[in-house]
This record gives sequence, structure tokens and C-alpha cells, in this order.
Amino acid sequence: MQWSDEGIILSVKAHGETAAIAEIFTRAHGRHLGMVHGGRSRKLRPVLQMGNHVDATWKARLAEQLGHVVVDLRKGYAAQSMDDPLALAGLSSLCALARLLPERDPHPSLFEIALFVLGYLDEPEVWPALMVRWELALLDELGFGLDLSACAATGSNDNLIYVSPKSGRAVSESAGEDYKDRLLALPLFLSKARQGTTPTLADVIAGLELTGHFLETRVLLPRGEAMPSARVRFKDLMGRRAAAAA
Repeated sequence: MQWSDEGIILSVKAHGETAAIAEIFTRAHGRHLGMVHGGRSRKLRPVLQMGNHVDATWKARLAEQLGHVVVDLRKGYAAQSMDDPLALAGLSSLCALARLLPERDPHPSLFEIALFVLGYLDEPEVWPALMVRWELALLDELGFGLDLSACAATGSNDNLIYVSPKSGRAVSESAGEDYKDRLLALPLFLSKARQGTTPTLADVIAGLELTGHFLETRVLLPRGEAMPSARVRFKDLMGRRAAAAA
């Protein structure tokens, strides 16, 4: 069996003396693993860096085997982010969370959004909000999408400023007034009725708290896992940036 696809490097592990096992999020073949001959060589180590955009050709005698993969670099996002701690944390967080996807299950739309986020890593005023949207898309792809289109209590789409931590549905200001201490904040830039709103740092952090809650309660805790350290660091760095700007 053989296929060729584009992908994003999610992780790399040493295998033997010279080889490596690469985990790649591909457009048409999902999260896929393969052995890279010479993957620890001076030539391939810069290519096999987390977050890099690559072309991959995978081969195996049987579909269920690990197989071998040959990779060629398209875009070195890892090197581009190396001098920016926040961008590096965001890139690492995206790759860590993408590993929650089922192996070999295609998610082409999520892959496209991931590439879109990576393409803006050199624009710090843009990409953090895109990361929040990517995490929302990840929840949707995993079967735990949020309904932010209308109020869970009234059915209206006016002044939606909360989200129920249990149902994942939006709640209007009036309907949630008596329960606001138990509701999550819905940043304006995520409200379907207010698309185009420019997000502030506080909005992005609120968005990360929103997606983080559902990633933990609906995806990670049922698996007995904790939030990836890269995601924790990304949110922490965003909080520091907001505090510095205040």
C-alpha cells in the first residue's frame, strides 16, 4: 500500500540508532504514524520538527502496519517560531491537541484550519484568536461541538454572553442573569450574531477558558488524561501578555 499527502508534524520519537517514528496529521489520511529511515540524521532533523508543514509518502505491505514514510519540507513553522515563546507555545499546543484525534481518521476541514493558524504565527495580533476557533473546530470534529447560535433558554440570538458549562449552549444576558456565576463567558468574537468583532486579549483568554473547559470535561477527563502541558503554557503566556498590556 502507498499514499502521498501533505501533513503537519505532531511528534517525533527516536527509533533505533538512526531512524525515527513520525506522527503526522495529514489532510486526507488523518493522524498517521510511520518510520522515517535516517530520521535522526543532520539532514532530516530540521524537517522532523513539531509543527512543520511537509509532503509525506507512506508505504507498507499491509494497511495495518506501521509502514515507512518519506518526508519533504514545505514550510518550517518550527524554526519560524523558535524566537517567539508565545508562538512556539501556540504551535506546540495545536500539535498536542491534534493528537486527540483518532488515528487514521481524516479531518480535512480541521487540517485546513490548522494550516491557516500556522500561516499567521508571525502576526501575534491575529493568530491567538484563530487558535480559539481551531479548538472549537476540534471539539466539533471530536463530536462535542458547542451550540453558540441561539440562547438555550429563549431561542433568541440577541446579546449572547454566556455558555452553559453542562450543555455547551449559548445563554443570553437576561436568561443567565440569575446564574451568571455558574456560566462561562462567551467572547463577542465567537458569537455568530457578532461576527467581525475584533477580539481583545481578554476575549482570547475567555475563549481559551471556554474551549479548555470542554476539552477537559468532555475529552480529556473521560480518557483519564490531563490538559497537555503545552496548552497550559500557551494560556499562561496569554495571561501574562494581557497583564503586561493592562
